[in-house]
Amino acid sequence: MTFWRLHYHIIWTTFQRERILAGDREKMFYGVLYQKGRELGLTVHAAGNVEDHVHVVVSIPPKIAVAECVRQIKGASAFAINHMPGGNGTFQWQGGYGALSIDERSLPAVMAYAINQKEHHRKDRCTPIYEKSDDEGGASGEM
Repeated sequence: MTFWRLHYHIIWTTFQRERILAGDREKMFYGVLYQKGRELGLTVHAAGNVEDHVHVVVSIPPKIAVAECVRQIKGASAFAINHMPGGNGTFQWQGGYGALSIDERSLPAVMAYAINQKEHHRKDRCTPIYEKSDDEGGASGEM
């Protein structure tokens, strides 16, 4: 078996940063995240969100590219949210994402940061580098 320790903090936003990821949509996202994580062989260490973006702390095996992992989670979660009862089929994610590699020693702190997203934003105590989801801040045709 191959030995690997590849930990990432991945951030992505709703399309045009619409503040719509709450309630049943939020619950659906987490259900899909953990199900897709099992399918892909990921270790989802922690996740958190506010209404317009998500943070996922995950270990990704070397056989899967980070971009492919994000593509699959974003695609499956958007599909599921759009097919929820009463959904209007217009939910989508922004094109880009942010991905930061993290070392083993930093893992607990980054996990806590992700889990406590709502509190960080409510108290305006966000860490700027942990909030970047793309270089431009706008929509992208990629991903």
